[in-house]
Amino acid sequence: MKALLLSLLLVPALVLAQAPVIEISGANFRPLPLAAPAPVVQEGADKKAAQSFDTAFTYDLTASGIFQVLDRAGFTADAKEGMTAGSINFSRWADVGAESLVKVSLAQDGGALRGELRLFSVATGKEELKVSKDAPAGEPRQLAHTLADALYRHFTREASPFLSRITYVRKAAANRDVYVADWDGMNAQALTKGGTHILPTLSPSGQVAYTSYRKNRPDIYVQSPGGEAKPLVTDGQMATGIAYSPDGKRIAYALAEGESAQIYVAAADGSGAKAITDTPYGLNTSPTWSPDGKRIAFVSNRGGSPQVYVMGADGSGVKRLTFQGNYNQTPDWSPRGDLIAFTARDERNAFDLFTVNVDTGKVTRLTQDQGNNEEPTFSPNGRLIIFSTNRNGGAHLWVMTSEGNNQVPLPMEKGNWLTPDWGTAPAAK
Repeated sequence: MKALLLSLLLVPALVLAQAPVIEISGANFRPLPLAAPAPVVQEGADKKAAQSFDTAFTYDLTASGIFQVLDRAGFTADAKEGMTAGSINFSRWADVGAESLVKVSLAQDGGALRGELRLFSVATGKEELKVSKDAPAGEPRQLAHTLADALYRHFTREASPFLSRITYVRKAAANRDVYVADWDGMNAQALTKGGTHILPTLSPSGQVAYTSYRKNRPDIYVQSPGGEAKPLVTDGQMATGIAYSPDGKRIAYALAEGESAQIYVAAADGSGAKAITDTPYGLNTSPTWSPDGKRIAFVSNRGGSPQVYVMGADGSGVKRLTFQGNYNQTPDWSPRGDLIAFTARDERNAFDLFTVNVDTGKVTRLTQDQGNNEEPTFSPNGRLIIFSTNRNGGAHLWVMTSEGNNQVPLPMEKGNWLTPDWGTAPAAK
Protein backbone atom coordinates (compact mmCIF):
# COMPACT_ATOMS: atom_id res chain seq x y z
CA MET A 1 0.00 0.00 0.00
CA LYS A 2 1.58 3.17 -1.15
CA ALA A 3 1.93 6.12 1.15
CA LEU A 4 0.15 9.33 0.30
CA LEU A 5 2.58 11.45 -1.65
CA LEU A 6 2.26 15.19 -2.00
CA SER A 7 3.97 17.54 -4.39
CA LEU A 8 4.34 21.20 -3.48
CA LEU A 9 4.16 23.17 -6.68
CA LEU A 10 4.91 26.85 -7.04
CA VAL A 11 2.19 28.44 -9.16
CA PRO A 12 3.23 31.36 -11.41
CA ALA A 13 3.06 34.72 -9.66
CA LEU A 14 0.70 36.23 -12.19
CA VAL A 15 -1.81 33.47 -11.56
CA LEU A 16 -1.79 32.73 -7.83
CA ALA A 17 0.67 35.16 -6.32
CA GLN A 18 3.24 32.43 -5.69
CA ALA A 19 1.00 30.56 -3.25
CA PRO A 20 2.17 26.98 -2.63
CA VAL A 21 -0.30 24.41 -3.88
CA ILE A 22 -0.45 20.85 -2.61
CA GLU A 23 -1.12 18.47 -5.48
CA ILE A 24 -2.22 15.16 -3.98
CA SER A 25 -0.12 13.03 -6.31
CA GLY A 26 3.50 12.71 -7.30
CA ALA A 27 6.50 11.32 -5.48
CA ASN A 28 8.40 14.23 -4.00
CA PHE A 29 6.71 15.44 -0.82
CA ARG A 30 5.13 14.26 2.41
CA PRO A 31 2.06 15.76 4.09
CA LEU A 32 2.73 19.38 5.02
CA PRO A 33 3.88 19.88 8.65
CA LEU A 34 1.35 22.32 10.06
CA ALA A 35 1.17 23.96 13.48
CA ALA A 36 -2.35 24.82 14.62
CA PRO A 37 -2.35 26.24 18.16
CA ALA A 38 -5.58 26.58 20.12
CA PRO A 39 -7.74 29.47 18.95
CA VAL A 40 -7.46 32.86 20.64
CA VAL A 41 -10.80 33.44 22.40
CA GLN A 42 -11.73 37.10 22.55
CA GLU A 43 -13.58 38.57 25.52
CA GLY A 44 -17.28 37.79 25.32
CA ALA A 45 -16.89 34.62 23.24
CA ASP A 46 -18.26 31.43 24.76
CA LYS A 47 -15.44 29.12 25.85
CA LYS A 48 -17.49 25.95 25.33
CA ALA A 49 -18.26 27.05 21.79
CA ALA A 50 -14.56 27.72 21.28
CA GLN A 51 -13.71 24.21 22.46
CA SER A 52 -16.28 22.71 20.12
CA PHE A 53 -14.84 24.78 17.27
CA ASP A 54 -11.30 23.69 18.08
CA THR A 55 -12.20 20.00 18.22
CA ALA A 56 -13.91 20.08 14.81
CA PHE A 57 -11.26 22.28 13.17
CA THR A 58 -8.37 20.13 14.36
CA TYR A 59 -10.14 16.94 13.31
CA ASP A 60 -10.76 18.29 9.81
CA LEU A 61 -7.10 19.10 9.35
CA THR A 62 -5.95 15.79 10.84
CA ALA A 63 -8.29 13.64 8.74
CA SER A 64 -7.68 15.54 5.50
CA GLY A 65 -4.63 13.47 4.61
CA ILE A 66 -2.67 16.47 3.32
CA PHE A 67 -1.41 17.89 6.62
CA GLN A 68 0.84 16.55 9.34
CA VAL A 69 -0.82 18.36 12.24
CA LEU A 70 1.89 18.82 14.87
CA ASP A 71 1.33 17.89 18.52
CA ARG A 72 0.63 20.98 20.62
CA ALA A 73 2.41 19.40 23.57
CA GLY A 74 5.70 20.12 21.84
CA PHE A 75 5.05 23.80 21.09
CA THR A 76 7.60 26.22 22.57
CA ALA A 77 6.09 29.53 21.42
CA ASP A 78 4.59 31.96 23.93
CA ALA A 79 0.94 31.02 24.46
CA LYS A 80 0.09 34.74 24.43
CA GLU A 81 1.72 35.31 21.06
CA GLY A 82 -0.29 37.55 18.75
CA MET A 83 -2.10 37.01 15.46
CA THR A 84 0.07 39.21 13.23
CA ALA A 85 3.43 38.41 11.64
CA GLY A 86 5.17 41.11 13.65
CA SER A 87 4.12 39.54 16.94
CA ILE A 88 5.15 35.96 16.08
CA ASN A 89 8.52 34.40 16.88
CA PHE A 90 8.77 32.15 13.81
CA SER A 91 12.00 30.52 14.97
CA ARG A 92 10.04 28.84 17.77
CA TRP A 93 7.69 27.30 15.20
CA ALA A 94 10.60 26.22 13.01
CA ASP A 95 12.13 24.50 16.04
CA VAL A 96 9.14 22.13 16.27
CA GLY A 97 9.25 21.29 12.56
CA ALA A 98 6.39 23.48 11.34
CA GLU A 99 6.48 24.67 7.75
CA SER A 100 3.13 26.45 8.01
CA LEU A 101 1.41 28.08 10.96
CA VAL A 102 -2.35 28.63 11.16
CA LYS A 103 -3.84 30.90 13.82
CA VAL A 104 -7.51 31.45 14.58
CA SER A 105 -9.23 34.11 16.65
CA LEU A 106 -12.85 33.73 17.82
CA ALA A 107 -15.13 36.60 18.78
CA GLN A 108 -18.81 36.96 19.66
CA ASP A 109 -20.80 39.48 17.66
CA GLY A 110 -24.41 39.45 18.81
CA GLY A 111 -25.89 36.13 17.73
CA ALA A 112 -22.91 35.27 15.54
CA LEU A 113 -19.60 33.61 16.24
CA ARG A 114 -16.89 35.23 14.15
CA GLY A 115 -13.70 33.45 13.25
CA GLU A 116 -10.58 34.97 11.73
CA LEU A 117 -7.97 32.64 10.27
CA ARG A 118 -4.43 33.65 9.36
CA LEU A 119 -1.92 31.38 7.66
CA PHE A 120 1.82 32.04 7.73
CA SER A 121 4.85 30.54 6.06
CA VAL A 122 7.28 29.71 8.88
CA ALA A 123 10.32 29.98 6.61
CA THR A 124 9.54 33.46 5.32
CA GLY A 125 7.37 34.83 8.14
CA LYS A 126 4.87 36.06 5.57
CA GLU A 127 1.11 35.94 5.90
CA GLU A 128 -0.26 33.82 3.06
CA LEU A 129 -3.96 33.76 3.82
CA LYS A 130 -6.44 35.78 5.84
CA VAL A 131 -10.07 34.69 6.08
CA SER A 132 -12.96 35.94 8.22
CA LYS A 133 -16.20 33.96 8.48
CA ASP A 134 -19.34 34.02 10.63
CA ALA A 135 -21.71 31.31 11.84
CA PRO A 136 -24.63 31.27 14.28
CA ALA A 137 -23.29 31.36 17.84
CA GLY A 138 -24.83 27.96 18.53
CA GLU A 139 -23.08 26.31 15.57
CA PRO A 140 -19.33 26.56 16.22
CA ARG A 141 -18.67 23.32 14.33
CA GLN A 142 -20.13 24.88 11.19
CA LEU A 143 -17.67 27.74 11.51
CA ALA A 144 -14.84 25.25 12.02
CA HIS A 145 -15.72 23.34 8.85
CA THR A 146 -15.97 26.59 6.89
CA LEU A 147 -12.53 27.84 7.96
CA ALA A 148 -10.96 24.40 7.47
CA ASP A 149 -12.44 24.39 3.97
CA ALA A 150 -10.87 27.79 3.23
CA LEU A 151 -7.47 26.48 4.33
CA TYR A 152 -7.86 23.29 2.28
CA ARG A 153 -8.84 25.28 -0.81
CA HIS A 154 -5.83 27.55 -0.37
CA PHE A 155 -3.41 24.63 -0.58
CA THR A 156 -5.19 22.39 -3.11
CA ARG A 157 -7.29 24.75 -5.27
CA GLU A 158 -10.22 22.40 -4.85
CA ALA A 159 -13.14 22.08 -2.46
CA SER A 160 -12.71 20.13 0.74
CA PRO A 161 -15.27 17.57 1.94
CA PHE A 162 -15.73 19.39 5.26
CA LEU A 163 -19.00 21.10 4.31
CA SER A 164 -20.64 17.94 2.98
CA ARG A 165 -23.05 15.54 4.68
CA ILE A 166 -23.22 11.78 5.20
CA THR A 167 -26.00 9.33 5.91
CA TYR A 168 -25.72 5.96 7.65
CA VAL A 169 -27.63 3.34 9.62
CA ARG A 170 -27.49 2.84 13.37
CA LYS A 171 -28.07 -0.71 14.57
CA ALA A 172 -29.56 -0.94 18.06
CA ALA A 173 -31.21 -4.15 19.27
CA ALA A 174 -33.66 -5.19 16.53
CA ASN A 175 -33.88 -1.71 15.02
CA ARG A 176 -32.05 -0.23 12.04
CA ASP A 177 -32.49 3.54 11.83
CA VAL A 178 -31.30 6.05 9.24
CA TYR A 179 -29.36 9.15 10.26
CA VAL A 180 -27.99 12.15 8.39
CA ALA A 181 -25.05 14.13 9.80
CA ASP A 182 -22.13 16.41 9.09
CA TRP A 183 -19.25 14.80 7.22
CA ASP A 184 -17.59 13.74 10.49
CA GLY A 185 -20.74 12.03 11.82
CA MET A 186 -21.54 14.82 14.27
CA ASN A 187 -24.75 16.89 14.55
CA ALA A 188 -26.62 13.72 13.64
CA GLN A 189 -30.34 13.77 12.98
CA ALA A 190 -32.48 10.61 12.99
CA LEU A 191 -34.82 10.24 10.03
CA THR A 192 -36.48 7.07 11.29
CA LYS A 193 -37.32 5.73 14.73
CA GLY A 194 -37.73 2.01 15.21
CA GLY A 195 -38.17 -0.73 12.64
CA THR A 196 -35.85 -1.78 9.85
CA HIS A 197 -34.51 0.85 7.48
CA ILE A 198 -31.35 0.11 5.49
CA LEU A 199 -28.98 1.19 2.72
CA PRO A 200 -29.51 4.98 2.76
CA THR A 201 -28.14 7.28 0.08
CA LEU A 202 -28.01 11.06 -0.17
CA SER A 203 -29.37 12.78 -3.26
CA PRO A 204 -27.62 15.88 -4.67
CA SER A 205 -30.52 17.93 -3.28
CA GLY A 206 -29.96 16.63 0.27
CA GLN A 207 -32.84 14.16 0.45
CA VAL A 208 -32.21 10.65 1.76
CA ALA A 209 -33.53 7.56 0.00
CA TYR A 210 -33.45 4.17 1.70
CA THR A 211 -35.01 0.72 1.78
CA SER A 212 -37.63 0.37 4.52
CA TYR A 213 -39.70 -2.49 5.87
CA ARG A 214 -42.29 -0.11 7.34
CA LYS A 215 -45.07 -2.00 5.51
CA ASN A 216 -43.52 -5.41 6.16
CA ARG A 217 -41.90 -5.52 2.71
CA PRO A 218 -38.70 -3.91 1.41
CA ASP A 219 -39.64 -0.79 -0.57
CA ILE A 220 -37.63 2.35 -1.27
CA TYR A 221 -38.66 5.60 0.40
CA VAL A 222 -37.35 9.14 0.10
CA GLN A 223 -37.28 11.68 2.90
CA SER A 224 -36.00 15.17 3.59
CA PRO A 225 -34.43 15.75 7.03
CA GLY A 226 -37.29 16.83 9.26
CA GLY A 227 -39.89 15.72 6.70
CA GLU A 228 -42.10 12.69 6.18
CA ALA A 229 -41.03 9.56 4.31
CA LYS A 230 -42.64 9.11 0.90
CA PRO A 231 -42.73 5.87 -1.12
CA LEU A 232 -40.49 6.01 -4.20
CA VAL A 233 -40.22 2.40 -5.46
CA THR A 234 -42.82 -0.17 -4.41
CA ASP A 235 -42.54 -2.71 -7.25
CA GLY A 236 -41.21 -6.27 -7.15
CA GLN A 237 -40.52 -8.41 -4.14
CA MET A 238 -37.60 -6.35 -2.91
CA ALA A 239 -36.27 -2.92 -3.92
CA THR A 240 -32.78 -2.06 -2.62
CA GLY A 241 -29.53 -0.26 -3.30
CA ILE A 242 -30.79 3.03 -4.70
CA ALA A 243 -28.22 5.42 -6.19
CA TYR A 244 -28.77 8.91 -7.62
CA SER A 245 -27.14 10.05 -10.83
CA PRO A 246 -24.69 12.94 -10.31
CA ASP A 247 -27.20 15.47 -11.65
CA GLY A 248 -29.95 14.08 -9.40
CA LYS A 249 -32.33 13.53 -12.32
CA ARG A 250 -32.21 9.71 -12.37
CA ILE A 251 -32.07 6.83 -9.94
CA ALA A 252 -30.72 3.30 -10.27
CA TYR A 253 -31.71 0.45 -7.97
CA ALA A 254 -32.01 -3.33 -7.76
CA LEU A 255 -35.42 -4.98 -8.00
CA ALA A 256 -35.83 -8.63 -7.00
CA GLU A 257 -38.55 -10.71 -8.61
CA GLY A 258 -38.69 -14.50 -8.39
CA GLU A 259 -35.17 -15.93 -8.43
CA SER A 260 -33.43 -12.95 -9.99
CA ALA A 261 -32.63 -9.33 -9.28
CA GLN A 262 -32.16 -6.76 -12.04
CA ILE A 263 -30.85 -3.19 -12.17
CA TYR A 264 -33.46 -0.59 -13.05
CA VAL A 265 -33.06 3.07 -14.03
CA ALA A 266 -35.88 5.58 -13.57
CA ALA A 267 -36.50 9.29 -13.23
CA ALA A 268 -35.75 10.70 -9.78
CA ASP A 269 -39.45 10.53 -8.88
CA GLY A 270 -39.54 6.81 -9.73
CA SER A 271 -41.40 7.20 -13.03
CA GLY A 272 -40.40 5.60 -16.32
CA ALA A 273 -38.57 2.68 -14.71
CA LYS A 274 -36.72 0.39 -17.13
CA ALA A 275 -34.67 -2.73 -16.49
CA ILE A 276 -31.15 -2.39 -17.90
CA THR A 277 -29.97 -5.91 -17.00
CA ASP A 278 -31.60 -9.18 -18.01
CA THR A 279 -30.01 -12.26 -16.47
CA PRO A 280 -32.67 -14.88 -15.60
CA TYR A 281 -31.82 -16.56 -12.29
CA GLY A 282 -28.96 -14.07 -11.83
CA LEU A 283 -28.51 -11.39 -9.18
CA ASN A 284 -27.57 -7.83 -10.17
CA THR A 285 -27.33 -5.36 -7.29
CA SER A 286 -25.58 -2.31 -5.79
CA PRO A 287 -25.53 0.17 -8.70
CA THR A 288 -23.23 3.21 -8.55
CA TRP A 289 -22.98 5.95 -11.18
CA SER A 290 -19.90 7.26 -12.94
CA PRO A 291 -19.37 11.00 -12.32
CA ASP A 292 -20.43 11.86 -15.88
CA GLY A 293 -23.66 9.85 -15.51
CA LYS A 294 -22.93 7.76 -18.61
CA ARG A 295 -22.02 4.46 -16.92
CA ILE A 296 -23.08 2.36 -13.95
CA ALA A 297 -20.98 -0.09 -11.95
CA PHE A 298 -22.80 -2.91 -10.19
CA VAL A 299 -22.40 -6.35 -8.64
CA SER A 300 -23.47 -9.48 -10.49
CA ASN A 301 -23.08 -13.21 -9.97
CA ARG A 302 -23.57 -13.97 -13.68
CA GLY A 303 -20.06 -15.42 -13.78
CA GLY A 304 -20.66 -17.70 -10.82
CA SER A 305 -19.59 -15.42 -7.94
CA PRO A 306 -20.34 -11.81 -6.98
CA GLN A 307 -18.04 -9.53 -9.00
CA VAL A 308 -17.98 -5.85 -9.99
CA TYR A 309 -19.10 -5.02 -13.53
CA VAL A 310 -19.50 -1.81 -15.52
CA MET A 311 -22.06 -0.99 -18.20
CA GLY A 312 -23.57 1.97 -19.99
CA ALA A 313 -26.42 3.72 -18.20
CA ASP A 314 -28.72 2.09 -20.76
CA GLY A 315 -27.37 -1.40 -20.01
CA SER A 316 -25.07 -1.62 -23.02
CA GLY A 317 -21.42 -2.70 -23.14
CA VAL A 318 -21.28 -4.81 -19.97
CA LYS A 319 -17.68 -5.37 -18.85
CA ARG A 320 -16.37 -7.32 -15.89
CA LEU A 321 -13.91 -5.32 -13.74
CA THR A 322 -12.85 -7.64 -10.90
CA PHE A 323 -11.39 -11.11 -11.36
CA GLN A 324 -9.53 -11.69 -8.10
CA GLY A 325 -11.40 -13.35 -5.22
CA ASN A 326 -14.84 -14.94 -5.21
CA TYR A 327 -16.88 -12.35 -3.31
CA ASN A 328 -16.65 -8.67 -4.32
CA GLN A 329 -19.44 -6.26 -3.43
CA THR A 330 -20.57 -2.69 -2.42
CA PRO A 331 -18.86 -0.73 -5.23
CA ASP A 332 -18.65 3.06 -5.05
CA TRP A 333 -17.45 5.10 -8.03
CA SER A 334 -15.04 7.93 -7.23
CA PRO A 335 -16.22 11.42 -8.21
CA ARG A 336 -12.82 11.76 -9.92
CA GLY A 337 -13.84 8.97 -12.30
CA ASP A 338 -10.70 6.87 -12.12
CA LEU A 339 -11.38 4.42 -9.29
CA ILE A 340 -14.13 2.21 -7.92
CA ALA A 341 -13.82 1.22 -4.27
CA PHE A 342 -15.33 -2.08 -3.17
CA THR A 343 -15.47 -4.69 -0.41
CA ALA A 344 -13.88 -8.10 -0.96
CA ARG A 345 -13.69 -11.25 1.09
CA ASP A 346 -10.13 -12.53 1.19
CA GLU A 347 -8.66 -16.02 1.57
CA ARG A 348 -9.10 -15.85 5.37
CA ASN A 349 -12.80 -14.98 5.07
CA ALA A 350 -12.07 -11.44 6.29
CA PHE A 351 -13.64 -8.46 4.53
CA ASP A 352 -11.31 -5.72 3.34
CA LEU A 353 -11.39 -2.69 1.07
CA PHE A 354 -9.87 -2.35 -2.38
CA THR A 355 -9.97 -0.02 -5.36
CA VAL A 356 -9.95 -1.00 -9.01
CA ASN A 357 -8.85 1.38 -11.74
CA VAL A 358 -11.69 1.59 -14.24
CA ASP A 359 -9.40 1.93 -17.26
CA THR A 360 -6.52 -0.42 -16.40
CA GLY A 361 -8.18 -2.92 -14.06
CA LYS A 362 -5.38 -2.46 -11.51
CA VAL A 363 -6.53 -3.50 -8.03
CA THR A 364 -5.08 -1.82 -4.92
CA ARG A 365 -5.62 -3.08 -1.38
CA LEU A 366 -6.52 -0.38 1.17
CA THR A 367 -7.04 -2.30 4.44
CA GLN A 368 -5.54 -5.47 5.92
CA ASP A 369 -5.18 -7.33 9.22
CA GLN A 370 -7.54 -4.99 11.11
CA GLY A 371 -10.84 -6.81 11.48
CA ASN A 372 -13.55 -6.55 8.84
CA ASN A 373 -13.70 -3.38 6.74
CA GLU A 374 -16.70 -2.82 4.49
CA GLU A 375 -19.01 -0.42 2.65
CA PRO A 376 -16.64 2.26 1.26
CA THR A 377 -17.98 5.62 0.14
CA PHE A 378 -15.95 8.38 -1.51
CA SER A 379 -15.88 12.02 -0.43
CA PRO A 380 -17.29 14.55 -2.94
CA ASN A 381 -13.76 15.41 -4.12
CA GLY A 382 -12.69 11.75 -4.30
CA ARG A 383 -9.77 12.25 -1.92
CA LEU A 384 -11.15 10.41 1.14
CA ILE A 385 -13.15 7.26 1.85
CA ILE A 386 -15.45 6.61 4.82
CA PHE A 387 -16.07 2.97 5.67
CA SER A 388 -17.48 0.69 8.36
CA THR A 389 -15.08 -1.41 10.45
CA ASN A 390 -15.22 -3.66 13.49
CA ARG A 391 -11.50 -3.39 14.26
CA ASN A 392 -12.20 -1.98 17.73
CA GLY A 393 -15.33 -4.00 18.42
CA GLY A 394 -18.86 -3.28 17.25
CA ALA A 395 -19.15 -1.39 13.97
CA HIS A 396 -17.74 2.10 13.68
CA LEU A 397 -17.17 4.57 10.85
CA TRP A 398 -13.60 5.45 9.92
CA VAL A 399 -12.08 7.66 7.25
CA MET A 400 -8.90 7.28 5.19
CA THR A 401 -7.34 8.64 2.03
CA SER A 402 -8.30 7.06 -1.28
CA GLU A 403 -4.93 5.29 -1.18
CA GLY A 404 -5.65 3.72 2.23
CA ASN A 405 -3.47 5.99 4.35
CA ASN A 406 -4.19 8.02 7.48
CA GLN A 407 -6.97 5.76 8.79
CA VAL A 408 -8.77 7.47 11.71
CA PRO A 409 -12.18 6.96 13.38
CA LEU A 410 -14.94 9.50 13.01
CA PRO A 411 -15.49 11.29 16.36
CA MET A 412 -18.83 9.59 17.02
CA GLU A 413 -20.17 8.02 20.19
CA LYS A 414 -19.97 4.26 20.61
CA GLY A 415 -22.55 2.26 18.71
CA ASN A 416 -23.01 0.13 15.62
CA TRP A 417 -22.87 2.34 12.54
CA LEU A 418 -23.34 0.79 9.11
CA THR A 419 -23.60 1.44 5.35
CA PRO A 420 -22.38 5.05 5.13
CA ASP A 421 -23.02 7.17 2.05
CA TRP A 422 -21.22 10.46 1.43
CA GLY A 423 -23.23 13.19 -0.22
CA THR A 424 -22.10 16.15 -2.26
CA ALA A 425 -20.94 19.42 -0.73
CA PRO A 426 -22.94 22.61 -1.30
CA ALA A 427 -21.66 25.01 -3.93
CA ALA A 428 -19.14 27.56 -2.68
CA LYS A 429 -20.65 30.94 -1.84
